[in-house]
Amino acid sequence: MQRKTSQRNAILDALRGAGRPMSAEDLTGLARTSVASLNRATVYRNLRLLIGAGRVRRLTHPELGPLYELADLDHHHHFHCRLCDRVFEIPGCALDVRIATPPGFRTDDHEVFLYGNCADCRG
Repeated sequence: MQRKTSQRNAILDALRGAGRPMSAEDLTGLARTSVASLNRATVYRNLRLLIGAGRVRRLTHPELGPLYELADLDHHHHFHCRLCDRVFEIPGCALDVRIATPPGFRTDDHEVFLYGNCADCRG
């Protein structure tokens, strides 16, 4: 990986602090609390570097588009709250890929999103 920078550290700290996948726009806002001059182009450039270095993982949400999370997490799935639009991590995997994969197919990876209302929004 390239040298450490305050921008990269701010992005990683924002992801660690949030504890959930975030869009580049949300990351920009959160990381700006540490590096006020941070802009979206800088966040995207650093996300590409962090993904290349294996520190951040990009996932594609069917409705929200690209989201980013720390890459060192164990396999897990996600819950999307339709009211607050946040995406939360769900530990573990309840999907048996051997059963879900059609005969003759080979599964390389999978991502599961559950949808509903989070505990905060349910009130």
